[in-house]
Amino acid sequence: MAYFERTGADTFEPTRHAGGAWNTEEQHIAPALGLLVHVLEQDRDARRDDGLLPGRLSYDIWGTVPMAEVTTSVRVVRPGRTIELVEAALAHGGRTVVTLRAWLSGGGDTTAIAGTHLAGVAGPERVPAWDPTTVWPGGFIASVEVRRQQVAPGRAVVWARASEPLLAGEEVSTLARTAGMLDVVNGMSVRADPREVSFPNLDLTAHLLREPVGEWVGFDATVSFGASGLGLTSSVLHDASGPLGTVAQTLTLRT
Repeated sequence: MAYFERTGADTFEPTRHAGGAWNTEEQHIAPALGLLVHVLEQDRDARRDDGLLPGRLSYDIWGTVPMAEVTTSVRVVRPGRTIELVEAALAHGGRTVVTLRAWLSGGGDTTAIAGTHLAGVAGPERVPAWDPTTVWPGGFIASVEVRRQQVAPGRAVVWARASEPLLAGEEVSTLARTAGMLDVVNGMSVRADPREVSFPNLDLTAHLLREPVGEWVGFDATVSFGASGLGLTSSVLHDASGPLGTVAQTLTLRT
């Protein structure tokens, strides 16, 4: 069973695997982030054949969404020959739930100058398995395989991969599948017990060096709480080939 099933040209129904962690009657936002990348890529490929790559995925989370059918839409905000800004949106009952703005670009082959000083981490085969259902409820969390090496509350190396496909009966890119895992990082090394403190994220922004490879998504993650109700989860992203980019989430804290 996938996280979503298509019900129309731009409508999708969540399955039980998309159930949320803060509230099991709502969708976990993580699969929706992957779904938006999928519909954005479909729109791109219908309009052009050069396969522009996303360098930034910037999501704003407008509110919660029930376990019910959602509608997607895509529009080009800034067209261009080699660079464009595209927005995808997910809505329920006429209310926008999530928007994604992605910068797409095509820069050619830069293999000769590729490199980074972002530090690598131990691969998933060297990190012990961890059961996230010991902290979180919900169908999505139960569907994710996690490996974690925790340094302290709010500080850990985490690897995660989905046990289910993102969308039933359709080919989905590795990028869309990876995007569908990015939101897990906020809950994989909690700084405080979520039964005592709530810390949902209002957004998520990923900056990418290249297309991801493999099933595992790695996070060298740090969770920080400020003194005035704001927090930040930030991470260097990894995949089977090494550092992939960065991701950050704004948290709203409630005791």
